[in-house]
Amino acid sequence: MSKQPNKITWKERLHEIIYEADTKEGKLFDVILLITIIASIILVMLESVESIDLKYHTYLDISEWIITILFSIEYILRTISIKKPLKYIFSLYGLIDLLSTIPKYLSLIFIGSHHLVALRALRLLRVFRILKLTRYVGASNNLIIALRASKAKIAVFLFFMVIVCIILGTVMYMVEGEENGFTSIPRSVYWAIVTLTTVGFGDIAPQTPLGQLIASVIMILGYGVIAIPTGIVSSEISKSSKKIDDNTQSCPNCLKEEHKNNSDFCYNCGHLLN
Repeated sequence: MSKQPNKITWKERLHEIIYEADTKEGKLFDVILLITIIASIILVMLESVESIDLKYHTYLDISEWIITILFSIEYILRTISIKKPLKYIFSLYGLIDLLSTIPKYLSLIFIGSHHLVALRALRLLRVFRILKLTRYVGASNNLIIALRASKAKIAVFLFFMVIVCIILGTVMYMVEGEENGFTSIPRSVYWAIVTLTTVGFGDIAPQTPLGQLIASVIMILGYGVIAIPTGIVSSEISKSSKKIDDNTQSCPNCLKEEHKNNSDFCYNCGHLLN
């Protein structure tokens, strides 16, 4: 007698629709969510235009409340559809979802706080999961791995540049002096940072020939400085260019993603995947 397959519970089905984009229902949910997020951001932007707000304030306010209620329902469904709700609540996406939901409620107590619903733009980070943009998911994973691998080298580089800016700022303070706008070492260091990063606000400028020579050297050095972090990250990307599976499976127990294709169990907690 053949063994009957386990029936999928409503929570498992809900998790598959909300957290994954491998099914038609899950993809449709993500597309609707993306459209709703964009609509909510547009509403906030329109409300900030005084002429539009005066004419359509009531309609804009009602629309925002409708979207806020929908996001609240979605947040509750995301919480109850997993076995460990705290994993989602305190995750990056969980905190973003919460921050994008509560501003409208806070506006009942704190006037003007509803403009914080613009934080909903952060929810667009889910766009890589929506429509299963596999090539971009894989590329983003490679970039994240490269950034993690190169963080120590970049940290050393940034620390070295801080020391260089302090030295150059001190030298310029001694060369130019207060009469040319370099009124203190911290202000001179600020000038060195602005010049080295090729921003050049122009609020402080060297007047003496020696100061202008030093400034020219710093500006030329700035172009080289821009290339160094890029080279570090590029080197790590080439090392981590191995194939990364890009399915959208999310563990219903611990919410871990990036599972290998056709995996039956979570690599983190061993829980059965949907």
